[in-house]
Amino acid sequence: MIIAITQARMSSSRCPGKVLKPILGYPMVWHQWTRMQQAQSLDLAIMATSTDISDDPLANYFIQNKQEVFRGSLNNVLNRYYECAKHYQASHVVRLTADCPLLDPSIIDKVVEEHLNKDNDYTSTSLFPVGMSAEVIRFSALEKAYYEAKLRSQREHVTLFIYQHPELFKLGKLSNTENLSHLRWTVDYPEDFDFVLRIYQKLYPQNSQFTMEDVLSLLREQPELITINAHMEHNGLAKSLAKDGTMTYLDD
Repeated sequence: MIIAITQARMSSSRCPGKVLKPILGYPMVWHQWTRMQQAQSLDLAIMATSTDISDDPLANYFIQNKQEVFRGSLNNVLNRYYECAKHYQASHVVRLTADCPLLDPSIIDKVVEEHLNKDNDYTSTSLFPVGMSAEVIRFSALEKAYYEAKLRSQREHVTLFIYQHPELFKLGKLSNTENLSHLRWTVDYPEDFDFVLRIYQKLYPQNSQFTMEDVLSLLREQPELITINAHMEHNGLAKSLAKDGTMTYLDD
């Protein structure tokens, strides 16, 4: 079974509560959720949030909308993923983060196809805009990481241990035909949310399932939109690595 696990939390330090911030009448994360469900390669989709009280509103929203919800550790996200994947008996996991409301479901299908065709343990995307990424992990690789990853960064960032150890895993990559990695379409800061909101205001009323190409066409027509959040940094992993030292992170 191929399952998509979307990780989300309300306690973002840079943009608190961002996942439930409204965009044209629906929470940001619900837009991403409905887009993700258009992917043909998925057997099941689960919202994976934490057991922390701060995430009760998020969990309750998805439960009220009759969606699958799994709750686990707030900071040990690798644990959360492994326990969720094991609970639902996944053979492969598509890892998504809930701060990517412009996600194109066709990219999910392409990276899953690449992963299965190459019989990879782990397959990632490359050269796409930031916010268009998806990772696919074989359950046995996720399980190995769960038991062997020791560093704090490797527990906070689900696939870090896997791609740090190419000698242990068969790694693959789906690369975009053009390098668009300078484009920032994820939501970490209020400026990012403003950018995404503008994109939705311009594209969603005409086509709720607009594609990556539709966004690119809009940005070619109105390049000033790019400047809304172009100066923001994507540094979550760097912060985790800086905290590592000799600290292990197995207690949560």
